[in-house]
Amino acid sequence: MPYAVKELFYTLQGEGAQAGSPAVFCRFAGCNLWTGREEDRHKAVCKFCDTQFVGTDGLNGGKFATPAELAKRAGEIWDGGDPIRTAVRTARPPDRLTALVVCTGGEPLLQLDQEMVDAFHAEGFRVAVETNGTQRAPAGIDWICVSPKSNAPVVLTSGNELKLVFPQLDAMPERFESLDFEQFFLQPMDGPVVAANTAEAVAYCLAHPRWRLSLQTHKLLGIP
Repeated sequence: MPYAVKELFYTLQGEGAQAGSPAVFCRFAGCNLWTGREEDRHKAVCKFCDTQFVGTDGLNGGKFATPAELAKRAGEIWDGGDPIRTAVRTARPPDRLTALVVCTGGEPLLQLDQEMVDAFHAEGFRVAVETNGTQRAPAGIDWICVSPKSNAPVVLTSGNELKLVFPQLDAMPERFESLDFEQFFLQPMDGPVVAANTAEAVAYCLAHPRWRLSLQTHKLLGIP
């Protein structure tokens, strides 16, 4: 089965523990918590999602027949082979020793399998995943970030960071703080009341020091 990718692009990680790190983002199409279509939002488990993950028509998106084909394209983008973004790149391609691919979605673990992880490694990438935690992860992923959504069950209960969009009435921080993660982040929910959500997240982190604040710095900077 081919891998359906909405978009592939080079940018800085905007959120969580690796904020500021250069990375190729691989946004897989599809999600198990809603269709991504506005007419279905009322039925979605995650009603606040603002990510476009439907189809394969985004930048460098498409259907990739094999893991090697997708990993090779990600490597080309890391090396500067993305003509739309070449103007903002340095003359010297980034060092492959620092190569990072962030697999996101939608829900990437509907498609990211062992063969795909191995192919990214073969291209020199460290592999990170940003997942809602409802799917098991293949072995070998180098960085696991779980972002729980509403009342969806979390089966991926360990990893590097848990990044919780806040506030969610069905997913408050105390529900997750016993899970086996190295770092815990609160990220203010975007939208018309983001300022109030940010103030509430700041207050929660101050009162519960295990939690750290995560801001969507890519939105503040105006980058993808």
